[in-house]
Amino acid sequence: MTERDRRIRRTRQALADAFLSLVLEKGYERITVQDILDRADVGRSTFYAHYDNKHALLLDCFDDMQQQLRSESDTHSRAGRSIDPAWPAALVYEHAYRNQHVYRVLCGKQGGDTVQRYLHGLISEVLTENLRPQSGARSLNPHAEVVAEFYTAATLGLLTWWIDHDFYRGPKWLATTYRQIAAHGAPVT
Repeated sequence: MTERDRRIRRTRQALADAFLSLVLEKGYERITVQDILDRADVGRSTFYAHYDNKHALLLDCFDDMQQQLRSESDTHSRAGRSIDPAWPAALVYEHAYRNQHVYRVLCGKQGGDTVQRYLHGLISEVLTENLRPQSGARSLNPHAEVVAEFYTAATLGLLTWWIDHDFYRGPKWLATTYRQIAAHGAPVT
């Protein structure tokens, strides 16, 4: 690994840390790029060498999850296997658990709707793309979109609940609970 790569990683980490602490203090909508620069102690040109704007920095916090969703989706498609519409939930919950600080900040009250909209779009898009071939449709398929919307909304609703309950019992438990409820409905107690 070169010294340049280490510098890039350190700079990106400093920007992300500054960004997350500011979201917690001020809320996403009220943060400016200048706030991030001041907190991270970097110059404007350095920031723009890495990101186009604060939204790009936000999305960078979720890059590895997006790549993993796409990769697993492609693997299912190439293998000709039918997709389990619940699998993105397990992936999101694992990612949230590994990045609890980020999710507490960005999916909590101070994160605003921006993260929820981004995650909603990402999960819904992946599910819709993979549910269409199963139904034999190559173009608009309202059924696939409705199914994708159901699973996406459920994933994000439980994610919010889980964060508010301090990542109760871990990601495997939440994914199993999600899958059981989606397949069989909520048990009556």
